[in-house]
Amino acid sequence: METQTTVPDILAAKGARRLVMVTAADAPSAAWADAAGVDLILVGDSLAMAVLGRPHTLTVTLAEMAHHVRAVTAAPRRALVVGDMPFGSYQASVEQAVRSACELVAAGAAAVKLEGPRSSEVAAIVAAGVPVVGHLGLTPQSFHALGGYRVQGKEASAARRLLQQARTLEAAGAFLVVLEAVPSSLGTRITQALSVPTIGIGAGPGCDGQVLVSADLLGYASGPQPRFVRRYAELGDTATAAIGRFVADVREGRYPAPEECYPSPPGLEAALAAEEEV
Repeated sequence: METQTTVPDILAAKGARRLVMVTAADAPSAAWADAAGVDLILVGDSLAMAVLGRPHTLTVTLAEMAHHVRAVTAAPRRALVVGDMPFGSYQASVEQAVRSACELVAAGAAAVKLEGPRSSEVAAIVAAGVPVVGHLGLTPQSFHALGGYRVQGKEASAARRLLQQARTLEAAGAFLVVLEAVPSSLGTRITQALSVPTIGIGAGPGCDGQVLVSADLLGYASGPQPRFVRRYAELGDTATAAIGRFVADVREGRYPAPEECYPSPPGLEAALAAEEEV
């Protein structure tokens, strides 16, 4: 296996190469991402919708996130695995934030991600020895307060505020900052202002790297797709068609075929027939 990616590796990529992050919520999807060569695997709270069938991220718990982190890290991964801190796991206090981060690390995460300009929480988690990824712009856990899933930083004052928040997160110790749903020019400006890498999701090509949710890029997410999503496959259609062929084969007697059955040992059929005659 290749050497595991570390936080210093991610920091060293700034200005040298583009970083790639994808989400994963189980061992198979993590193995696919790892084999494809991504730098980071995010066990994102988006699994609430992509895996658990829920309407938004606010319903996923810390225990559920830890469960999925354990699945993703059940086998050693070359990519650096980041565990998402879900809604309610860090908002109450700095102490709660540190405890929650440590729980995700105990489950196998190498780093954690939390949303918003929470520099005090970031600093405390980093001081506890846990690497932190920040997340600014559209923060889905705040979609009620934001009035929905809206592009952020479109006005000059809001853009300046996001730039300052990014600088504050860097100063607090974040080694990476995710920028979601902001104008491309703002994504570029924040990237240029920081000495740590940025990962964009709907933040334009000027970021140091990009992330997509696996369910979106592999084509098995349902419902409306954000503007920034590019579907690289249609696994949902492929899976439905495959299961449909299985349904037809079973109902029409084509499955299982003789070669898919275990042969009877010599004398077994005669012994069973004799048993019926007794």
